[in-house]
Amino acid sequence: MIESIRLANIASYGSPVTVDKLKEINFFYGANGAGKTSIGRLICDPSVSDTSQVNWLKGLPLETQVYNNDFIEKNYTSVSNLKGVFTLGETQQAQLDQIAALKKEIGILGEGRDKYQDNLGGPDTKGGKVAELTALEAAFKDKCWAQKRKHDDVFAVAFSGLRNNADYFKVRVISEKGSNTSDLFDITTLTEKAKLLYGDAPALLDKIPSLNAESLVLLEADPILEKKVLGKSDVDIAAMIARLNNSDWVRQGVAYFKENGDNCPFCQQKTSESFEKSLNEYFDESFETDTAAIEKLRNSYQQGADLLSQQIGRLADVQSEFVDKQILEASLGLLHSLITINLQRIDNKKLEPSSEAQLEPIRQVLLDIAKIIGDANAKISEQNGIVANFKFEQTKLTGQVWRYILDAELKDTIADYEKNKAALVKAIAGLTAQVDKVKLSILEKDKELKELESKTTSIQPTVNAINRLLKSFGFKGFSLALTSTGDSYRLLRADGTDAKATLSEGEKTFVTFLYFYHLLKGSPTTSGMTADRVVVIDDPVSSLDSDILFIVASLIKKLFTEIREGKGYLKQIFILTHNVYFHKEITFHHKRKAKGNALADESFWIIRKPAQNSKVEHYTTNPIKTSYELLWAELRKPDPQNLTIQNTLRRILENYFKILGGIDLQDLWEHFEGEEAVHCKSLISWVNDGSHFAHDDLYVVIDEPMVDSYLKVFFKIFKQTKHIPHYQMMMGEQYVDLDPDVAEADAGVEPVNAPQTGVASLQLADSSGQVTHEAQESLPNDQVLPFASLSIAIPPAPTNQEPPF
Repeated sequence: MIESIRLANIASYGSPVTVDKLKEINFFYGANGAGKTSIGRLICDPSVSDTSQVNWLKGLPLETQVYNNDFIEKNYTSVSNLKGVFTLGETQQAQLDQIAALKKEIGILGEGRDKYQDNLGGPDTKGGKVAELTALEAAFKDKCWAQKRKHDDVFAVAFSGLRNNADYFKVRVISEKGSNTSDLFDITTLTEKAKLLYGDAPALLDKIPSLNAESLVLLEADPILEKKVLGKSDVDIAAMIARLNNSDWVRQGVAYFKENGDNCPFCQQKTSESFEKSLNEYFDESFETDTAAIEKLRNSYQQGADLLSQQIGRLADVQSEFVDKQILEASLGLLHSLITINLQRIDNKKLEPSSEAQLEPIRQVLLDIAKIIGDANAKISEQNGIVANFKFEQTKLTGQVWRYILDAELKDTIADYEKNKAALVKAIAGLTAQVDKVKLSILEKDKELKELESKTTSIQPTVNAINRLLKSFGFKGFSLALTSTGDSYRLLRADGTDAKATLSEGEKTFVTFLYFYHLLKGSPTTSGMTADRVVVIDDPVSSLDSDILFIVASLIKKLFTEIREGKGYLKQIFILTHNVYFHKEITFHHKRKAKGNALADESFWIIRKPAQNSKVEHYTTNPIKTSYELLWAELRKPDPQNLTIQNTLRRILENYFKILGGIDLQDLWEHFEGEEAVHCKSLISWVNDGSHFAHDDLYVVIDEPMVDSYLKVFFKIFKQTKHIPHYQMMMGEQYVDLDPDVAEADAGVEPVNAPQTGVASLQLADSSGQVTHEAQESLPNDQVLPFASLSIAIPPAPTNQEPPF
């Protein structure tokens, strides 16, 4: 399943947003345009954004299925027919059992793979043996660096170039371990030497050694390279040697022949004098002279190359501010390559004397290097004025300092490090091999599963299931039918005509959702219907009326049950919606407490876009109650919006007094005088007679100073009408008496507390506060409204009228 999602520079997520703490069931609420669809699209295809990521548990992504407008466009709008949904047949029980057994085997193999992977390093390579190796390297580095800090004040020169990098220092320790042959002295002796040699004495700059390769240049023109060296052609064995082309092999055998007393070194038989004579005549003095010349050339060139290689090595290690290191290294590399090529060509000439050879010229490269060195040495000569022996002794002391650190202080540490590292490297190699082996087994089993699934699938059950649902839910004007090709579906009217183009928006939404719902239990191909998957459902109730909304919610709840019970192949689901009522219906669970606390397998989120950038906020409880509760939530904010405060107050009054209480609001403003009366008229102007417009003479421009006045008028409406307990309950901890000059007793009733969990209560009182009607009823937690406990005082009704509610 998905552990976290990071959204950055995608759609309205300009600033990075991380959505973590995801569970098996995740609810996202947000207005249209807030950024919900971007989450679904990223889950469907992470490649849509290079800067955003979907992070999977153990790094193992599952198949994703996303229902949104893109799904409708791809599978309904832009195609002539709905693609068939293959499901496993119900009559082939033996094959179904095989499929179940294979899934179980794959699951067991996956657990084994995960176990090896966890031991190796986990999905992020931050655990297991990899982490142990990383920790070992870090611990060893720290111990080495501790020695550097310990001796830095006295032996700073010995650590030149490494003083600010612990990693380089560790590498130097390992390097010195393999190469340092200096004498071992005690720390006191080394400290005394350092006082002299690591003081302020001027440093001696060594001249950069030049390259001496003139002998190699001369050897390039040796005439033996172009001469074809062959034996004497008029000897009786010459024809055979030429035919077998084994002159060199015969030449090597002559030495063994002479050492064996003229007996054949292979058959041990005595040879004739003529045979020995033929050999001697074939390899005459001229041949011997030429081959000796080739051998001499080879030896001379090799000696010169070895000397030059040593020079190149020393020159490559030179650190001088007067040398362009990049140019020098390029020239040295070219020279080394040419020498290597020439040695190979001489070796070929030695193996085949009859062939011709031509060496690559190196003079120009030598001239280029000589110029670099000459220019640098000219500058170095200007700065050298110090006794040459000082630098030598200082270098010698540096080697002795490193030898002391290696043998006297880090000996056991290095030994333990090398031992433990070798064991960890071996373990990592073994675990890596095991992971690869199990992965191969899973691929093989998965291939076998797909082959078996392809033999047991059909698209007819999906047609039957969707048609049954359509009929049972009252959609009798159209149905699904197989096309003539047998691999897709058509939407038909009762008279057989095509219905796809004439479906209403609600019908189209419902039928595409049913198609998606059954696709979750199957596959668009003949295999893959048993693959584990993650599901995203983005606003599935657009254009649906309330009864179909309830049906869709019920179907989705079945998916929740499958996930919670571990049945089927759904492992995680994301629900994204802007519909408050759908959110309330879909999140209902009988185990959820009255406060809406999230269950262990679910998470709640709200997506907002306060400016240009979307934000995603996590909640430990269900943040969406009812639209009425949301209005009060806006009012409880410490800084309510000036532009929307008037409408928020109007909608609360309309919901509470007019719709729920049946109270005529026309005369509410008569409880006020002056500016407050005008503000009250403005508040109720939209609710009178359902007109929802403001008269010109009541038009009021909202500015900062007027907000407090509106809030006070709103407060006094509840107070003057004896409904202040409801105001107190809905404001909760944010309740403030906005009319402190009036005694609390004038309200006519005592404040009441918020309703008890699961109980709806109603009290009606007359103007004196005497309760005249009272009712209580226990309800399921989700059915208790935020204002489910009311204590309301109303004026006495005329004798010929019933109370307003």
